[in-house]
Amino acid sequence: MTIPVLEITGLSKHYGEGKDRTDVLKDVNLKVGDGEFIAIVGFSGSGKTTLISALAGLTDTDQGGVVYRGREIAGPGPERGVVFQSYSLMPWLTVQGNVALAVDSVFAAKPKAERKAIADRYIDMVGLSHARDRKPAELSGGMRQRVAVARALAMQPEVLLLDEPLSALDALTRAKLQDEFAAICEQEKKTIVLITNDVDEAILLADRIVALTPAPNATLGREFTVDLPRPRDRADMNHDDRYIGLRADVTQYLMEIGAERGADVENGIVLPDIVPITRKADAPPDAYVRAAQTVAEDRFLEFSQLKKVYPTPKGPLTVVDGFDMKMMKGEFVTLIGHSGCGKSTVLSMAAGLNPISDGAIILDGKHITQAGPDRAVVFQAPSLMPWLTAWENVALGVDRVYPDATAAERNDVVEYYLSRVGLSDSMHKAAVDLSNGMKQRVGIARAFALSPKLLLLDEPFGMLDSLTRWELQDVLMDVWKRTQVTAICVTHDVDEAILLADRVVMMSNGPNARIGNIMEVDLERPRSRKALLAHPDYYAYREELLEFLEAYEGGANPGPEQLKSIEDKTAQRLARQQRAALEAAE
Repeated sequence: MTIPVLEITGLSKHYGEGKDRTDVLKDVNLKVGDGEFIAIVGFSGSGKTTLISALAGLTDTDQGGVVYRGREIAGPGPERGVVFQSYSLMPWLTVQGNVALAVDSVFAAKPKAERKAIADRYIDMVGLSHARDRKPAELSGGMRQRVAVARALAMQPEVLLLDEPLSALDALTRAKLQDEFAAICEQEKKTIVLITNDVDEAILLADRIVALTPAPNATLGREFTVDLPRPRDRADMNHDDRYIGLRADVTQYLMEIGAERGADVENGIVLPDIVPITRKADAPPDAYVRAAQTVAEDRFLEFSQLKKVYPTPKGPLTVVDGFDMKMMKGEFVTLIGHSGCGKSTVLSMAAGLNPISDGAIILDGKHITQAGPDRAVVFQAPSLMPWLTAWENVALGVDRVYPDATAAERNDVVEYYLSRVGLSDSMHKAAVDLSNGMKQRVGIARAFALSPKLLLLDEPFGMLDSLTRWELQDVLMDVWKRTQVTAICVTHDVDEAILLADRVVMMSNGPNARIGNIMEVDLERPRSRKALLAHPDYYAYREELLEFLEAYEGGANPGPEQLKSIEDKTAQRLARQQRAALEAAE
């Protein structure tokens, strides 16, 4: 490497003093070459934002420091542009006004027309020409982050520092912006340091990936060279053995350093043999009775011609129309599709939280007409009582659904599930003092503790970083395999959909959304992420899902040729699996 543009040497940082001291970074060293794209991948709370703030000159260090082109950084400067996770836009200014504000501050000496041309160029580059006169409140999350990227690029910095710029977005919007950002980076050819928790994002964009070990005293660990030609196409990489191998290596390393933080200790409590109550439902309307006439005994859960219509000032809007699906007891189904396709609407009707417009949902031979303790829901936000402890939050539901159990039995139920999700040592902490990942663990424990007939998960890990999401997916799978509860999970994450499910149900775009395709996931259980990444069929499943989502991208309705292509890939995968099974039997 020639003389580095950026060089971090012996950087250490802590916050607080005495018993309140938190050691964040220790002895961080890194050299970044001119025009190089570095991705630093790490867990939440490992000090990634502290590191990017030090590179931007926004925070002081305890020891060591950052050198830019031979000069030590003593504060922020226009040669280093920063894009944070939060957009930090001026709400009273338009897209044009937000970008122009940055341009005017850096290029105050330039004529007004030239400054406007600079702002216009980067607004065009991020695809917001049509929205230049809109204010942030009128933009989606993805559009707001595009404004933040345009603003940083418009300052024409030599180095671009990106602090998880896409992590607040859903998986599908994030993937789209990653592809757009890759194209912008090729066009601009800047030196870039990206902080991310997404392995695919790092591989798609970076020349080199560096892992940040978990806090406290986080430091830079193993490096990985991304030896893939540019431009990188997401679909093409899915067939590239170099990508598959690199993805597995980075994932495995991150799992290993994550596991070193300490395994959760179980308390050995045995789940007591008690049965929860089930509320008796009111007699269903005639329409429900008629729809149920085809119900067979082996259908544990059935969605029959399910429809949801919302009144609007412009007339009725049919969000879901003719959703039909049958599930066996103990089956795990994931629902995937673009935003607005009605996934969460279907889930909320199954939970009894949203009235059914037409059709029926039958669970264990009974119509769903209202909420009940036979269905447990885990939402994206766990909705805990912040003043209660983790134990007390779970006990609220347990006390209600096990009224005939002794206090000791109810206590054992609470402690059993909290220990199963790794909260043995934190069950008596107030919810307000728990991390987002720990709060969601409480939500999972609370759901399973109700011993429901049906578990409903509405993007349960959508608000968490990718690495915490991996951990909680493993937690969910571990608890699920012990209970075998029938489950439906709404997700935007292709890998999550495959990892968890027996079947992945893909929904068409709304309005009038319905099931577009169903993919059987014939992978052995129990599943591990390591085994999944090495499985010969995993990337075929992945490609099938990605092609379906691409076909419905941007509200499009795919033509016969696109749908035929998806069907052909399914047929090829099934034929390959059948050949492998025959070879194994011989």
